[in-house]
Amino acid sequence: MGVEVENSKWEPNPSLYGFIIMCCFFSIALFPRFFNKSVSPSAFSDQSLSPSSHRYFLFLYCLASAMEGVWSVFGDFEFVYNGMSKEQILFSLCLGFGSSLLFASLLPFLSDSIGGHHKACLMFCILHLFVGTWKRMVPQSHPCIWLPTLSSSLATSIFSFAFEAWLVLENENQGYRQRALTHTFWLMTFFESASLIGSQVLANWLLASNVDTGIASSSTATIFIAIIGIFCVTKGWKQAPYSAPVKDRRQMSYTHIFSDKRILLLGFAHACLQFSIAIFWILWAPTLVADGREVHLGLIYPCLMGARMLGSTVFPWLLSGPSSLRIEDCLVYAFTVLGLALSIVAYDYQEIGVLVSLFCLFHAGVGLIIPSLARLRTIEAITRK
Repeated sequence: MGVEVENSKWEPNPSLYGFIIMCCFFSIALFPRFFNKSVSPSAFSDQSLSPSSHRYFLFLYCLASAMEGVWSVFGDFEFVYNGMSKEQILFSLCLGFGSSLLFASLLPFLSDSIGGHHKACLMFCILHLFVGTWKRMVPQSHPCIWLPTLSSSLATSIFSFAFEAWLVLENENQGYRQRALTHTFWLMTFFESASLIGSQVLANWLLASNVDTGIASSSTATIFIAIIGIFCVTKGWKQAPYSAPVKDRRQMSYTHIFSDKRILLLGFAHACLQFSIAIFWILWAPTLVADGREVHLGLIYPCLMGARMLGSTVFPWLLSGPSSLRIEDCLVYAFTVLGLALSIVAYDYQEIGVLVSLFCLFHAGVGLIIPSLARLRTIEAITRK
């Protein structure tokens, strides 16, 4: 007589989504009301960009985040589904990450040489257009199957600096309005997380009916978004010309990076954050399914991105008003939260609900750290002008 083992399934409580959305809504809606009580109205007049340019940039950044998010749905599944061997998958990934590591430090200087970071943003859209077209038209048995992986890695490297640098340079040409930059940084993190959720929903919806048509439709969607992004970059917000020659800017960059310990420490802190995020995305799924229960990761991912959105909305509360914190103190507390959250997971395996809560806490801290580091980078750049 056979023994039937019941398959246990774990899913997050649907009310969790509503709770995160309501927390984000109240955090954004109540902040101006409380902020007005402690800060004079003249603080709000310190705008670096016109409202239309500000919205335009955030819209363009959302498009870029959506392009990045569509491909993250597949991961290694696309390689396996196309019949690639383990050696081919390893070669493609190593080539992509190796090229990103090799060229990432040179791309910011190259973007200065080719005429500005808006052209780097244009190159980002072109690379995604190339990847989408390749996956839509070229058969997977092509010997240069590693080429889209290389292009995607380069696009990710450009995404990590180009849009923020473009924004900061526009503010530099208009007088360094730090308050508006601060608000824009956390809004970028907020809308990036929202765009990642939207791209995940779109890609999973396209994959639901048929895998073959779903992957092809995802490539088509990426092509469409990339074309819109190219149009927005070329016909929309133009970058003002630099006041210093390229040679002088390159000389100032080398001097600031290699002669200032604060810049090096800031880069090290950012590297630690990115390293911890990368390790998290490698281990989070195996950790959740370690006890043998079935877990729908697609239902947990929106909770993580929602927690990052909520963490980004906390940023202006901590750095504004009568009880404002120094940016360095904010980073110390946030990194401590991240370390504690992951230390509990590393010390002993927890129930899935506890793990999801700790992972959400981790991403809330990430949502707070990203705009904090961006603001600190801007402050360091301003003090050296």
